[in-house]
Amino acid sequence: MKALAIVGVVLVLLGVLSFIIPVPHQQDHNVKIGDTKVGIQTQTSEKVPVAASIALIGAGVIALALGSRKS
Repeated sequence: MKALAIVGVVLVLLGVLSFIIPVPHQQDHNVKIGDTKVGIQTQTSEKVPVAASIALIGAGVIALALGSRKS
């Protein structure tokens, strides 16, 4: 299998998984007063925008098509 076809398969898999699996995001909020440091940590999970997922799948299909062509 050509390298471009492998990249295409990876892009398609990432595109499909981005519809399903949310991406975790973590933020630290700290306040330092003198020698004392007070903080809180928030954690959220957000899904990738649909347009980005479709773009990944489209790029993967194009890479698969170009990678599977015989030269």
